[in-house]
Amino acid sequence: MQRLGLALESYLKSAGLEKGVTQQRALVIWSETVGEMVGKNTEVESVEHGIIKVKVSNSSWRQELQFKKKEIIEKLNKALNQNIIKDILFL
Repeated sequence: MQRLGLALESYLKSAGLEKGVTQQRALVIWSETVGEMVGKNTEVESVEHGIIKVKVSNSSWRQELQFKKKEIIEKLNKALNQNIIKDILFL
């Protein structure tokens, strides 16, 4: 199984798809990274060019998350082991 993983990783790099796959992984780890409460009040819509678009349940949450944006970006990048997420748009 490890050989398959290495082969897939090699293919993604050679095809130039590694960055896109890593960005998509940010969507999967969003709730785990931001915590249960934030996860319940947000819905990740997409990620493109290092920018995540997140739908927020109300304006109070949007404001709170704006204050924590830098911290969330740092946590996501740490979890991804890459500095790939540049910004978050709270909608």
